Amino acid sequence: MPQHRHKRFPGRAVLVGLVLLFGIGAARAEPRPQRVVSINLCADQLLLALADREQIASLSFLVTDRSISFLADQAAGVPINEGRGEAILFSGSDLVLTHSFGERNRMALLERQGLEVLAVEPWQSLAQGREQIRTVARRLGHPERGEALIAAIDAALERTKGIVPVRRSILTFERRGWVPGARSLFGEILNHMGFTLHQDALGLGEGGVARLESIVSRPPDYLLLDEDAGQAVDNGTALLVHPALAASIPSERRLVVANRLSICGGPSTAAAIDALAEQVRAKVR
Repeated sequence: MPQHRHKRFPGRAVLVGLVLLFGIGAARAEPRPQRVVSINLCADQLLLALADREQIASLSFLVTDRSISFLADQAAGVPINEGRGEAILFSGSDLVLTHSFGERNRMALLERQGLEVLAVEPWQSLAQGREQIRTVARRLGHPERGEALIAAIDAALERTKGIVPVRRSILTFERRGWVPGARSLFGEILNHMGFTLHQDALGLGEGGVARLESIVSRPPDYLLLDEDAGQAVDNGTALLVHPALAASIPSERRLVVANRLSICGGPSTAAAIDALAEQVRAKVR
């Protein structure tokens, strides 16, 4: 008889199990935050892209700077904060978005006071970026918006795959001679387009400072620079306009990405991929 009853009611047993499983999950689900504060530029932009307007309590002051903020216009009218811990504590927020770099003490202070803090880390890869978008979108209660943003990035990748006509080397070169490691967001994008990264040829596969002499003596086919590279505004950028570097890798072999597209991974990433691809199609031979 027990065996007979088991055979007769398998659907009910499964149903009860599902109710228990999902009922417990629903009971533990976090409520959608109603007052979200961001104290980091990259978090600002994810919040603008993924949250309802009325969910945003305030954004960092950096979001209004059009030279570095991709969504500066979209941020118009949203309250701005100065990022001070005391002000955040009394803001009535139920979720704070920040990053962990240099913020451990402030994060700990906010958490000790009962605020939920979600760290938005710099993207080191597209896979990490996709997971970050999903995490933030789910926490904000809008997972479908996260999937839409990921789909836009993936579409940009699809239309730029292998666009470098022949194998060419490229070096990402930043102020003060800094070369990022090969395993980075833009390193992955450049590889995806068909470039060979020049870091290894300089012994800087993990990143580091490149001496001008080493680049000039063994130059890449192309340089990737930010938009400030064309003028020496301080000691950090003087190296980028050095005559020896200009002679070795002239302007027609330099690709430039706007700061507002490259500083943060997220809503700007698809636009950054397309902007870079436009220059590749125009300059790379």
